[in-house]
This record gives sequence, structure tokens and C-alpha cells, in this order.
Amino acid sequence: MAVDSTTAASTSTAASTAGRTRLAENFDTFLSLLTTQLKNQDPLSPMDSTQFTQQLVQMTGVEQQLLTNDLLEKLVSNSGTGVSTAVSLIGKEVRASSDAAALKGGKAEWSYNLDRAATDVKLEVLDAKGRVVRTIAPTDNTAGEHKLTWDGKATGGAELADGTYTLKVTAKDSAGSTVPANVFRDGLVTGVEQKDGSTYLTINGVQIPWDELVSIRQPEETATTADAGSNDNSDDKTSSPAAA
Repeated sequence: MAVDSTTAASTSTAASTAGRTRLAENFDTFLSLLTTQLKNQDPLSPMDSTQFTQQLVQMTGVEQQLLTNDLLEKLVSNSGTGVSTAVSLIGKEVRASSDAAALKGGKAEWSYNLDRAATDVKLEVLDAKGRVVRTIAPTDNTAGEHKLTWDGKATGGAELADGTYTLKVTAKDSAGSTVPANVFRDGLVTGVEQKDGSTYLTINGVQIPWDELVSIRQPEETATTADAGSNDNSDDKTSSPAAA
């Protein structure tokens, strides 16, 4: 049976957790016994300090081994989503299940999907502190995918500072029932970073966790250029780069 990195990491995590629990229990028991022995030892024949010192060293060695296991868990879990793998996505168009978008130059974009047609849809743009800065009522509430392009202005018309904003979608049908909605972030991957054991992709100025990726595709411009190059006729001067 094949064992992938996720299965191995899960097994290692469970074993490490169980081992740490047993260690804590054994260590507490050991200290209780040691304290009792010290209190009740024979003054004329005291306990050899070398014995319990060796026991303490052994307990410490087991604890260090568990810490080493924790480090190995991180290495295994990141082997499939590490920087070396994620860096291949730089320059690719991706879609992430994320409600965050960067406002830059008076423009921020989101995509959202309605599971079914709705009669009442409310789009709320929130700032970094979770405050609603703009509420929008779209006119197209059909089932399927929609796109929101925000001009970076607050409800009163004031222009807001560049930064990261989030989109909240609330949708209801004619019966007043909630219509499930998902928000996505589309964009070009421009950077990769690993912090706290997790891999993040920079998509249009916003860092998105690797595990939030939904799809990956080749940029349309690159694909178009490649197709044009493969169909280029050397006798057709109008399609040559020199004649452009």
C-alpha cells in the first residue's frame, strides 16, 4: 500500500502526540516517586544521587527525541507544498478560495459564485479591521459565476487607502432561504514565501495559503503567443516581429 506525505505526516503526528502524553504522565510519576524517596530515605544509607540523575537524563533524551519528531513532521508535511514546488507557479494564473483582494490604484477585483438564482444579494467590502466600508447591491443575481470590480471608494464616496480588503456575500432566494455563495481570488502568482511551516503565494499583492488554491492555468497572453509562433509563416511579413 502506497503511503503519501499527508498519510505519513498524520501518522507521525498521532504517534508524537501519544508519545508526548505518555512522557508527561511518566515524568510526573517519576518526579512524585523521586520526591517520595528523597523524603523517606534512610539517613544512614542515603540514595545514590547518580541513579536518579541518570533517570533524569533519560527522560530528557526522550523529550528531545519527540522534539526532533516534530521537526520531521514539518519537513514531511511541507515536502509536497514547499517553496521548491510552489516556485514553479510563479507567472501562472491561479484561482484561490479567498475573500481577500488588494486595492491598488483605485481598483480591486473579486469573483463569486452563487449556487442558485437569488432575489436579494448584498456585497459588503470590509477593511483590515473588519469594518464595512462599502455595500453594493448587484442587479445580476443569476446562478453561476459573477465578478465584482470595486473602485476603492467608501459608501460616502471617499477614496480609501490602498491595502487588503475582503468581500462578504449574502444572498437569499424568493423564499428567504440563504443561497450558498463562494468567493474566489483570481490573479497572477508573483511570489512564494514560507513562514511558520506553511507556504504562501503572492497573488496580485495578497498572500494566499497554498491549500486555498482551486485551479492553475497558463496565462492567456503566453498561450496566445505560443500559438502564434507555432503558426508563423516566414513568407508572411505582416506577422513577423520585425514588421510589427
